[in-house]
Amino acid sequence: MSIKDIFLDAFGRFAAGDVEVLKEVIRDDFINHDPDSPRDKEAWIEFISTGPIATSTLDLKRVIADDEFVVAHYRLIPQEGGLGEAVVDVWRFEDDLIVEHWDVAQPVTAPDQV
Repeated sequence: MSIKDIFLDAFGRFAAGDVEVLKEVIRDDFINHDPDSPRDKEAWIEFISTGPIATSTLDLKRVIADDEFVVAHYRLIPQEGGLGEAVVDVWRFEDDLIVEHWDVAQPVTAPDQV
């Protein structure tokens, strides 16, 4: 299975409410590079599992993958509605598991800006 397939399976499961999938696809030595959230695996999974993303709708727009990186662009729509955020996540894989993560996000101000 390619890393793109691994990512798509995990993203689909997470978007459907299976937050436990994160424990399966993230390596123990994981590093998150977003300064606004925890850096290590356990703290980051807890942060994501209990935060608004876990209850939001994730509308995947595109996925780009190469030998070790997967880039995902999606729209995050909060449970309470609204236009949400346009998000790009960059995931680095090693041995078919996620070892690093970067992200950028911006508010969506019009439906055509996703």
